[in-house]
Amino acid sequence: MVGPRVLNYLSDSKTKAARIQMESLKAAIDLYYLDNGSYPPATTGLNALVKKPDGTSHWNGPYLKGTVVPNDPWGQTYSYIYPGQHGEPYDLISFGSDGREGGTDSAADVVSWQR
Repeated sequence: MVGPRVLNYLSDSKTKAARIQMESLKAAIDLYYLDNGSYPPATTGLNALVKKPDGTSHWNGPYLKGTVVPNDPWGQTYSYIYPGQHGEPYDLISFGSDGREGGTDSAADVVSWQR
């Protein structure tokens, strides 16, 4: 009886951690936008937050601590889609514990356009 509750708690904690980490990524993307007048291109994606992309003249980064973009709490890379497809300038997605689009419960996606 205790095992399932502990697993649910851990899953909820990872989902909350992904949302917090996503907010940090969004803040870094917005700083990039303020410096460059555009969002990171899809070709360089989130790596533009830690390494100056070619052809960028006003880059004032790195916009994240460290030299790499952090993985989500499940160890997967965040998906960055620009332009966004859900009413935002860009979309960020963590595909959850299963690492695939979709899913439910502990495997559900964490997305930037929903709270």
